[in-house]
Amino acid sequence: MSEANHAMKRPELIYDVGMHKGEDTDYYLKKGFSVIGFEADPDLAAYCRDRLSDAIENGKLIIVEGAIAEPKSGDDEVNTIKFYKNTSISVWGTVDADWARRNEVLGTSSEVIEVPIVDFAACLEKHGVPHYCKIDIEGMDAVCLRALRRFEHKPDYISIESEKVSFEKLVEEVNLLSELGYDRFKAVQQSSIEHQREPKDSKEHGYAGYQFGMGSSGLFGEDLPGRWMDDEQIINRYKTVFRRYRVFGDCGVLRKTYPGKAIIKALSILVRRPIPGYYDTHAKHAGTR
Repeated sequence: MSEANHAMKRPELIYDVGMHKGEDTDYYLKKGFSVIGFEADPDLAAYCRDRLSDAIENGKLIIVEGAIAEPKSGDDEVNTIKFYKNTSISVWGTVDADWARRNEVLGTSSEVIEVPIVDFAACLEKHGVPHYCKIDIEGMDAVCLRALRRFEHKPDYISIESEKVSFEKLVEEVNLLSELGYDRFKAVQQSSIEHQREPKDSKEHGYAGYQFGMGSSGLFGEDLPGRWMDDEQIINRYKTVFRRYRVFGDCGVLRKTYPGKAIIKALSILVRRPIPGYYDTHAKHAGTR
C-alpha cells in the first residue's frame, strides 16, 4: 500500500454521499455544518441546487454531480459510467447492474443514462476528511470505505446502508469498517426515522429543532439513540435482523405468495411502518472520544 494521504481533518464538515432530494443535507446545514453533497442523478442534483441555492451561494454547500465508482487502472479516458435511473422510486438509482435487476424484480423500472464518474479519494484530498460521512449510494457504499484506506485520518463517524440480502456481505461490511479503525457500531432501523426526535442537549453542533421527514437518514454521531456495540455484538444483532429478512424481506418466504404479501401488508399497516424495513450501520472511530 502506498504512503497514507494526510488530507486535513475538518470537524465542521459533513459528507452527504447520496443526497437524493437534500433531506439530510438540509438537516446538516441547519445544524451549522458545511456540507459536500454527492448526487449521481442529474435531475436530483438540479433539484438540490435549486432547493439549497442559498447554502451554495454562501459557501456552506458544494454539490459534486456524478456517480462514485471503483477506479479502474488504465482507463484514464473513460470518464462516464452507466447509471440506472429508477423511474419509479428515485432513491433507488444505481450504477450496479445487479441492484438494478433486483429493483426490477421488486416491480420498478430504470432508464439507463451516462453520468460522470466521481473519484471519491480525490474529493477527500480536495475538500478534507469530514467529521461525519453519510453513505447511501445503492450498492457502492463499500467503494467509499475502500477509498478511506489511503488516508491517515478517518471521519469520526460514518454510516452506510446495510446489506439486506447476503449475510456474508453484511459481515464483510463490518470487517471493512473494523479494518478502517471503527470499533463501535449501531444498527438503526430506517423505516421509523420520521419518529426520531433530535435531543435537546444535542452533542452535534447544538439543537436545531429539526423534524425528520420521508427520505431522511436521521440522527448521527453522539445524538443516536441506543448503546454502541462492538463488532461481535453488531454482527449478532444483524443475525436477528436477517432472520426477519428471511421471512419478510425482499427475497423472503412470505414475499413468494399472494397470501404472504397480504400478511406483510397487514402487519405494516398495524405497526405503521414497512415490514421488515431496512437498516443503516453507524460506526464510531476508535480515535474519537
